Amino acid sequence: EVQLQASGGGLVQAGGSLRLSCAASGFTFDDDYAIGWFRQAPGQGREGLSCISSSDGSTFYSDSVRGRFTISLDNAKNTVYLQMNSLKPVDTAFYYCAADQGGGAVQFLVSDPKGYDYWGQGTLVTVSS
Repeated sequence: EVQLQASGGGLVQAGGSLRLSCAASGFTFDDDYAIGWFRQAPGQGREGLSCISSSDGSTFYSDSVRGRFTISLDNAKNTVYLQMNSLKPVDTAFYYCAADQGGGAVQFLVSDPKGYDYWGQGTLVTVSS
């Protein structure tokens, strides 16, 4: 059974940093997967942030986080990370990770929630001003 466990959320002041983790089980990154991070603020839709390919390590970012967030993958730990720097109050949201089996193109998957096969539960990030 494929499972994704997101963690690392919390309360941080504006300008601070957090690192989110997405631990995968039921599959390994030796297989061809694309892992994405999304977020959803109260009353808003789900926003795609970043995506990484487990086969070639290619990455893509949305305009809203490019230059501030970095996605990475640790094959040994079967975990994907989202390093978030220079956080702003507008970054406050529930953050979710998702996996696409078959590894679609990261530049398209980054903004396409329907392209993913598996989702983890959300982890809350709150950025205070």
